[in-house]
Amino acid sequence: MTKIKICGLSTTEAVETAVKSGADYLGFVFAKSPRQVTANQAREITKTIPETVKKVGVFVSPTPQEVEAVIKVAGLDFVQVHGEPLTKTVSVPIIQAVSIRKTATLPKPGIEEYLLLDAPPSKYMGGNGEVFNWQAVDPTELPQEKLFVAGGLTSENVRDAIRYFKPLAVDVSSGVETDGKKDMKKITAFCQAVKEETHVSATNN
Repeated sequence: MTKIKICGLSTTEAVETAVKSGADYLGFVFAKSPRQVTANQAREITKTIPETVKKVGVFVSPTPQEVEAVIKVAGLDFVQVHGEPLTKTVSVPIIQAVSIRKTATLPKPGIEEYLLLDAPPSKYMGGNGEVFNWQAVDPTELPQEKLFVAGGLTSENVRDAIRYFKPLAVDVSSGVETDGKKDMKKITAFCQAVKEETHVSATNN
């Protein structure tokens, strides 16, 4: 069953909508971005979420010390790293983000436990609403049970992404926004589309 990650959350309303709609992972951006939050803000807006819903901190080329400080304050369960990978392990599992261009060179396994495929960065790392070239990647060569797929996903195209990659989770940020703000109806629609596709896949197998 494909899991759901709603990223770039910054309000209690969006967090609660994501949880109610069935999100498994909530993403909080601690790097420079219009969606950036502080560790204290992330902790505050996630006070009431169930333990089954995991908090993911998003960083760009951080130091292990920076990451550990945020993990402690925000109560993170995972960290997602764009740019330069961490040089050593931290106290929670690492999701290494990789930008896919026309051709893809996947990194050799390192200290990260999970892999996230994303579109190439523009002004900011991730969350740019662009779909990368899926055909640049052979899904059978990927660790599908530890794979997150992002990059321009919406309620309209997420079913195709699930069929093509068969990932652990699909990840959305700008695809559930209107005018740069999280749209509660779009969050609900995205989660519903994932659940419907997962149900169809399970029924057909």
